[in-house]
Amino acid sequence: MVAAITADIIGSRELEDRAAAQTAIEQAVARVEADAPSAVRPLTATVGDELQGVYPTLEAGLAAVLLLRLALPDGVDCRFGIGVGEIGTVPSASGDIAEGPGWWAAREAIDALHARQVRAMPHARTWIAAAPGADEPIRDAVRLANAYVWARDELVTAMSARTRRLVYGRCLGHPQRRLAQQEGITQSAVSQALTSAGASVVVAGYLQLRPK
Repeated sequence: MVAAITADIIGSRELEDRAAAQTAIEQAVARVEADAPSAVRPLTATVGDELQGVYPTLEAGLAAVLLLRLALPDGVDCRFGIGVGEIGTVPSASGDIAEGPGWWAAREAIDALHARQVRAMPHARTWIAAAPGADEPIRDAVRLANAYVWARDELVTAMSARTRRLVYGRCLGHPQRRLAQQEGITQSAVSQALTSAGASVVVAGYLQLRPK
């Protein structure tokens, strides 16, 4: 079963430059797909502040979402509802419409995230739901994945823009020396920033998601 992802832009109506935010997101999506291609269909703007994309597995979707969050600039962030299940399309005169249990689950996931983000989990940015009728192994996998992404989101949401850039580079295997040169800082400063942010845990988790 594929991972269908629905994303929306946090606080889109309050952004000073909504167009610039949209451009930043689309550039980040393109960068992630260039650096670590995996999408069946990369996240693409649909209507309003929403984007939709399809990934071949839940692992691929989770890896892409992490890189995308790390690639976004300060002031721009998204929520991600991930649905695990079958998807399809409904023919329409204006073009095929995305439909199916995977998309229903993605909508359920992002609605659940909206509700909980307001209260107990303000740093959460990702929620996963199994499609209706999914068997117990898939539901178990979704429960475990949610436990992982909620902890991951706490770390990533707290990172500065520079730290996110450093973690992005480490996820791709770039050495600290190269990252230091790119940022114009010392290798020691890179090491300290990564350590204080808990980056090693985030990077190790990412590497577990990528194909061996």
